[in-house]
Amino acid sequence: MINAAVEDVERVTPTTVTIRFRWIQKVLPGQFIMVWLPGKGEIPISLSHLGDLKGITVKSYGPTSTALTEIRPGEKMFFRGPYGNTFRIPEGRRLIVGGGSGMAGLLPLIDGESYGVVSARTRSELLFADRFRQGNLTLVTDDGSAGVKGFAVEGLKGLDLSEFSIMYVCGPELMLKSILDYMKGKGIKADFSLERTMKCGIGICDSCSIDGFQLCRDGPVFPEESLLSMTEFGKYRLTESGLRVRL
Repeated sequence: MINAAVEDVERVTPTTVTIRFRWIQKVLPGQFIMVWLPGKGEIPISLSHLGDLKGITVKSYGPTSTALTEIRPGEKMFFRGPYGNTFRIPEGRRLIVGGGSGMAGLLPLIDGESYGVVSARTRSELLFADRFRQGNLTLVTDDGSAGVKGFAVEGLKGLDLSEFSIMYVCGPELMLKSILDYMKGKGIKADFSLERTMKCGIGICDSCSIDGFQLCRDGPVFPEESLLSMTEFGKYRLTESGLRVRL
C-alpha cells in the first residue's frame, strides 16, 4: 500500500473535488488506482492528472467517496496501483464524450484540437468543460440548464463523426450503450472506459466481470468491437454480493 500526503484540494463542482498528491510513477490515460481510507473502505478511481503531481477527481456518491471529498491538504491518502489498460492514441483529431464524473478519466486525453461533448444532470455539475477551446465544445444537461437538453448522445447528433480519428467515452453504462448504438456505421473508432463494482482490482473477486472479461485486468478500457460482442453490456451488472441485476 502506497501513502502520500495530499498537497492540494480543489472543489470543481458542488459535489466533486480534485485531490493532488506527489507520486513519481508512470501512469497512462485510463488507468486507475484503488484508494483506501481507514474505516471507510476502498474504491477504484481513474487518474485525472498524470504528472509527478498526480490527481484524482472524486464525486461524492458513497461513504468512501464522500470521505475523500472532505480530505484536507496535509492529510494522508492510501492507494495501490496503477491498474488496468489504457486508451489507443492514433493520429488525428479526438472526440471526447464524458458524462458526469466520467470526464475525470478523459481529462489527460484533451489536446488543443479535441472536440468535447460534456454532459451532466445540470449546469453546476458539468466537469472540465473549460479545458476545450472555444468552438470545440457541446454541452448537454438532463434538465436543459446548459446547452442541449437531454442525454450525452444528443450532443453527437449535430456532429460528423467521420471527421474524428477516434472517440473516447466514459460515464454511466446506459449512456455508453446509447452512444455505442448511435455510432454504428458512422465511420469512427471508439474506446469506452467502463465503470462497474470493483472490490479487489487485481482479478480475484470477479465482482467487475462482464461477459467473461474483468474490468480490472482486461479493461477498464474496451474498443467498440469488444462491446458489440458482449451480451451483458448495457443490460446487466453484478452487485457487491455477486447478484446479477438489470441496469
